[in-house]
Amino acid sequence: MNTAPAKIAPALRALLEQLIDYAGIYPPAALPLDATVANYRSYQTGEFSWMLRWLVVGTNELQNVPNSLDGSISLLSESDDARAATLETKNVLKARHPVYCETAVDKLDQLDEIKAAGNFAKIRTGGVKAEAIPSPKNVAAFISACAERRLPFKATAGLHHPIRAEYALTYEADAPRAVMHGFLNVLMAAAFAWQGEKNIEAIVAETDASAFTFQDGAKWRDLTLTIEQIKDARANFMHSIGSCSFDEPVNELQALGLLPK
Repeated sequence: MNTAPAKIAPALRALLEQLIDYAGIYPPAALPLDATVANYRSYQTGEFSWMLRWLVVGTNELQNVPNSLDGSISLLSESDDARAATLETKNVLKARHPVYCETAVDKLDQLDEIKAAGNFAKIRTGGVKAEAIPSPKNVAAFISACAERRLPFKATAGLHHPIRAEYALTYEADAPRAVMHGFLNVLMAAAFAWQGEKNIEAIVAETDASAFTFQDGAKWRDLTLTIEQIKDARANFMHSIGSCSFDEPVNELQALGLLPK
């Protein structure tokens, strides 16, 4: 696996390590499975391979995924499967593999059941329609509820972009637009919440990219995280994001000057 160039800020490297579960078959990308698999293999050996985690597929696609990718698959399924690295479910599930159980942002009491079963949590932070995007208040409440329970989670949907802003909801030329969440916002809010910060809604809602700075530590405005705190949060709390694009997050981080071109 390639290593990241030294000029990437150490704190940013720690924040983004093995971050993206690549879900190219799902909207808005909705690529064919063979193209998605080919992309994933390319990303595994590319310059930014250190940002990549699992390939996301469903049970209907699994039989057509090469066996060589066994153990690198995050499987959308309500039952366990030996080929998977992790499972993503709608219901609490007892399984040998780690399970990310999706819960609605208005049903946070379900997090107790998820934790009791030994599952992790999952939040859907967007979609191809504006009404699918939860408010910063709801995302912050979910993150805080997970932090209070010491319950790890992943986030998926609508997290192609680093910073919260208005974007097109799909890749169509006439696509509707809406304010979408940023993955740096969600990551930083989660890391601060894991370290005990209670007031994270403003971090989730931040739209000024310059409010986030990275070097030997990571800062949002006047709040600071050490690299050790970031690594702790990523390993034990905010595990990953699901994204139908790997190139888009990389390209936009490059445009912000956070990754080398």
